[in-house]
Amino acid sequence: MAVDTPIPKTTNAAGATARPAPRKSVRPSSVVLKLIMALSGVLLVLFLFAHAAGNLKIFVGAEDFDHYAHWLRELGTPLLPDTWFLWIQRVGLLVAIFAHIWAATVLTRRAAKARPVKYAHRPKVQGSYAARTMRWGGVIILLFVIYHILDLTTGHLNPEGGDSNPSARVIADFAPDRWYVTLFYTVAVVAVGFHLRHGIWSAARTLGQQTKKNQRRAQAIALVLAVVLVAMYLSVPFAVLTGLVE
Repeated sequence: MAVDTPIPKTTNAAGATARPAPRKSVRPSSVVLKLIMALSGVLLVLFLFAHAAGNLKIFVGAEDFDHYAHWLRELGTPLLPDTWFLWIQRVGLLVAIFAHIWAATVLTRRAAKARPVKYAHRPKVQGSYAARTMRWGGVIILLFVIYHILDLTTGHLNPEGGDSNPSARVIADFAPDRWYVTLFYTVAVVAVGFHLRHGIWSAARTLGQQTKKNQRRAQAIALVLAVVLVAMYLSVPFAVLTGLVE
């Protein structure tokens, strides 16, 4: 027969019985959450540039582009089985994306709770367009990533299907009669650019760039990197759309 063990009681200076204080839930601090956002963001930015650089190989020729895509599948062999490196990379990217979204969501909720009463007249928010549209930009990027995987990775939404060569899928995807795909791709990539610009600047502040001079430098670097990344990604669909790549 089980016997309930009584909760030990303590007495205070006055002799009154005092119950132990309830345990507080352990929550990551805002500083930790910002560090998670910054580090996961850096990881995603590095991947974006590496991926964009690989996309540019299509300008060398379809055969070289297909060879590069095949090389990615064999990367890490014979130490790793075929395509394992790609799957490790995909899992790592998913972890980084969800960590980034989770940290951003928690920080947003905490900011809302810190000011539960709304202003009767909300003052004009000071900040860039990118800062004010980070949430919507994140939604567009998430939808774009899902579409991009189903289109150019698995081929489910691509006219050439999943068994075709990667170069054939790219050329079929951005053909002139599919201009709406190029339009959606452009909107999504520009959203990535705005998100990247503000994200790099915020990460620099989180990682210690607090002086005005360093903040201006971080803003300039963020703008240059965002413009370069957008140009790298948009060069491929517009080259196919205009017939420069066939």
